[in-house]
Amino acid sequence: MTIRQTGMTRRQCLAATGAGVLAAGLRPRQAFALETVRQGYQTNIWGMPTYYLLQSGALEKRGIKFQEFAVASGNLTMQQMVARQVDLGTYAGQSFIIGIDKGDLVGLMRIEEVGKTVRIMARKELGLRKVEELKGLKIASQTGSSMANVFMDTVMPAHGLKKGDFQEVRMDVNNMVAALAAKTVDAMVNVEPYNSIAEADGIATPIMDFWNVDRMPVLMAATPDFVAKNPDTVVAYLKAWQDIARDFKDNPAKVADAIHGFYTAKGYSVPPGTLAKALALVEVNPGSPSDLEPYLREQADILLRQKIISAIPDWKKALRGDLWAKASA
Repeated sequence: MTIRQTGMTRRQCLAATGAGVLAAGLRPRQAFALETVRQGYQTNIWGMPTYYLLQSGALEKRGIKFQEFAVASGNLTMQQMVARQVDLGTYAGQSFIIGIDKGDLVGLMRIEEVGKTVRIMARKELGLRKVEELKGLKIASQTGSSMANVFMDTVMPAHGLKKGDFQEVRMDVNNMVAALAAKTVDAMVNVEPYNSIAEADGIATPIMDFWNVDRMPVLMAATPDFVAKNPDTVVAYLKAWQDIARDFKDNPAKVADAIHGFYTAKGYSVPPGTLAKALALVEVNPGSPSDLEPYLREQADILLRQKIISAIPDWKKALRGDLWAKASA
């Protein structure tokens, strides 16, 4: 049957065809044209909201395919992005600023605040309760990470300790609990869930967390070339984050179950209650990266004084709040 025989106009025909596509449950062609995302994230608790995003199906619903690249900590993801090995990745503010300086990265969103998840833990038998008591001891720290920077630049000086008053032992976060158990280190600066595992197993006790020192916001960053070439993909990606944000508030058991599966698959024996306790310390609240500019300015000043970065970033260029606003519209 031709259009002329039915008496339908061209506009009516197109409208009917579009309605048929929607009724069939098919996505518009534009959704299939979105670019595959190479997603980097860390395997500690900071990266687990991103892991949940990947497992939730929210990206597929938005027409986005992905490849995942999991590493021990966010500063390693940042280095991958500087080398243009991944397109998007998660890390805290200090690593983000260094990434801007080294690789011209841009911030897409604020994911969470994780200051409560970072703790200084000491071997239980030492009975330590104060930071000052760490003088002369061996402390495991993932040098180059944001939490290691805060530990060295803010926490220790505030308690009268300086570099040389203790021995910093460079180590990945996922190896620190074993090092404490073997007594090759006396304390660690670590993140969840490893802190809760060490505490539950009677290996270590907490001295302090970082929340009152630095709330440690975590960003989702991107390479500028990926953003420039794929703005529609970026906006759809941010919409997917908005889709899952409510799960962290309204359905924490669902989130915890998915993340528990991640750690058990990696060989960790983590009781569900221990993991739920660790996840409760993560303040997941996706929002515009522009909200973090005052905090990032302070951190950039510290890094510049230490000559870790060469210049203060151009925040209008580095923080793409316009993309978050577009996704929210």
